[in-house]
Amino acid sequence: MRTIGIQEIEDIAMGAALLGAGGGGDPYVGKLVAMDAVQACGPVTLLDPDEVADDALVIPIAMMGAPTVLGEKAIGGKEYQTLYDMVSQYFGKKIDAFMPIEAGGVNSMLPIAASARLGIPLVDVDGMGRAFPELQMVTFTIGGISATPMALTDEKGNSVIFNTITNKWTEELARAVTMSCGGSVSVSLYPMSGAQMKQYGVKGIVTRSQRLGEAIRTVKDCADQSPEERFLSFTGGYKLFKGKIADVLRETRGAFNFGKVVLEGIGEDKGGTAFVEFQNENLTATVNGEIRATTPDLICLVDVETFAPVTTDALKYGKRVLVVGLPCFPLWRTPAGLELVGPRYFGVDTDYIPLEERYKGGKG
Repeated sequence: MRTIGIQEIEDIAMGAALLGAGGGGDPYVGKLVAMDAVQACGPVTLLDPDEVADDALVIPIAMMGAPTVLGEKAIGGKEYQTLYDMVSQYFGKKIDAFMPIEAGGVNSMLPIAASARLGIPLVDVDGMGRAFPELQMVTFTIGGISATPMALTDEKGNSVIFNTITNKWTEELARAVTMSCGGSVSVSLYPMSGAQMKQYGVKGIVTRSQRLGEAIRTVKDCADQSPEERFLSFTGGYKLFKGKIADVLRETRGAFNFGKVVLEGIGEDKGGTAFVEFQNENLTATVNGEIRATTPDLICLVDVETFAPVTTDALKYGKRVLVVGLPCFPLWRTPAGLELVGPRYFGVDTDYIPLEERYKGGKG
């Protein structure tokens, strides 16, 4: 057990934005929401998963929809209490703890804000170890845990509870309501017991995000390594390409951000080309005509000078970025995981090959 204050929020937002693999929302917007809540209500208690009772009721808090829309609409302020009331009344018991559903600049922050506002502890666990665009894409689906009852509310006060026959149906129906509500909403889904959370959750995600954020903040403080070497060392990342953004194709469709960023090589990659395709999160990285990484491994773009993550909605012509691959949580590499989030689910015509193997091939 420990507490999360302002400096911790800064670092968690930065590290979670990296783990968001391009998605999960703008970390600046997310941290402002969390900081405002902590400044108003005090620091948040962060629990290790093993500190949570097996019979506790734990619920994730998140936003659903296009992150670019959330950046314009923002949060109304009453959503957390509405979600709490809907879920606690449904089960006839109090909620013992909140948790994030994924890593990302916004969805790592909203649970912190909810915990601060309502005085409920946060658990150091999530359901992805990164970010994915659809709500059935969590480790809890692999564990057979239902996404419903799912509570949804918008900033205007509209609210609904879903009960669905599959988690994919939850995604379909909730996505339609999200579109009707303007493209972004606040949700609580996958209500679970402490025992289920411990069995299927990705443990330590908040702490990992914080450590990554702190390392990015201090990346130039090491005399023994270059900033790039230090960044790759502490992330365990694979350098895929360094380039200047030459073009960005982007559209919002079905409450998702779809697009492609085209890169022209710089430095040691001068003369080469690459592109990264995304659906909220980066899905594939192709270098000189060869696929070098695919979902569910993480494909992250970071600024070549600061190593701060660059989300898909912050891609701009002329920006110089380093494309980095990070291995995903092991459960995503199982047949059940790849069925949910493998490249073919997203329409990419390739089988999944682990990042480490593709990287070796790319190195010749």
